[in-house]
Amino acid sequence: MKVKKIPMRVCVGCKEQKPKKELLRIVALPTGVIEVDRTGKKSGRGVYVCNNPECFQKAFDSHGLERSLKRPVSREVYMALKEEIEHG
Repeated sequence: MKVKKIPMRVCVGCKEQKPKKELLRIVALPTGVIEVDRTGKKSGRGVYVCNNPECFQKAFDSHGLERSLKRPVSREVYMALKEEIEHG
């Protein structure tokens, strides 16, 4: 029987490689909107972050989202994403 390969992704906050299912995907949609993608299937450029506020804060401090999404991310978007991660 063939063993199924588990897809791995790197968190932009802590830079650790973890299984894709354990991470949250933040996606920049083709329309320019940046949002949390809970399904992991929306089209657009995606970046992964651990599902905890500390990793998200590290990504904010190091500008990891801007670098990975290749576009500027406003402070309001960061605050909305942080709120969704903490309460989602």
